[in-house]
Amino acid sequence: MPIKKKTSKKPRISKKIKIPAKLTKYLEKAGVKHEILEHKTVYTAIDAAMTIKKKMDEIAKSLLVKADKDYYLVLLPADNNLNFEKLKKVIGKIKEKEIKTIKIPGEKIIENALKIKAGTITAFGKLHKVSVIIDKKMEKVKKAVFAAGTPNYSIEMAVKDFIDLEKAIVGAVGEKKKIKKQATVKSKKRRKK
Repeated sequence: MPIKKKTSKKPRISKKIKIPAKLTKYLEKAGVKHEILEHKTVYTAIDAAMTIKKKMDEIAKSLLVKADKDYYLVLLPADNNLNFEKLKKVIGKIKEKEIKTIKIPGEKIIENALKIKAGTITAFGKLHKVSVIIDKKMEKVKKAVFAAGTPNYSIEMAVKDFIDLEKAIVGAVGEKKKIKKQATVKSKKRRKK
């Protein structure tokens, strides 16, 4: 009688990065109604919109900017670009002085400034000890999806609640960008005929 060998093969489990415990505690302590959305790995706000089937204006793109010596977390609809001149005016009004330079720092600078790992920035500035500026177009949607500090999860909550929680500064800082649609292989073949 043949002997059956037991194999020690373990089922493959995809290693998804969980939502940071610090963020979960922060939201629970604040008592803000929110939903944690799990999705496939995404690295851009546009990819998030396509993956979770939301409109571009319902996805908040998070950008860390350095204005002179201070850092700010700027949130825009996914299909918007940051308008540096408009942002200078908004921050200048807050600081009551002219802002000379605004730039988006590289990953290493972000890691050092916020004491986080690359790609783990959330939309919640209080967790990173920076002020939040949100584009006023975001106020037009009731609910939005915000970065949770991991490529596999996002937070959906009412925009009004987010603004109140973060004491976010609302201003016109973005502008609609033109998204070029890639031609499909079939349409390329048709053009050749």
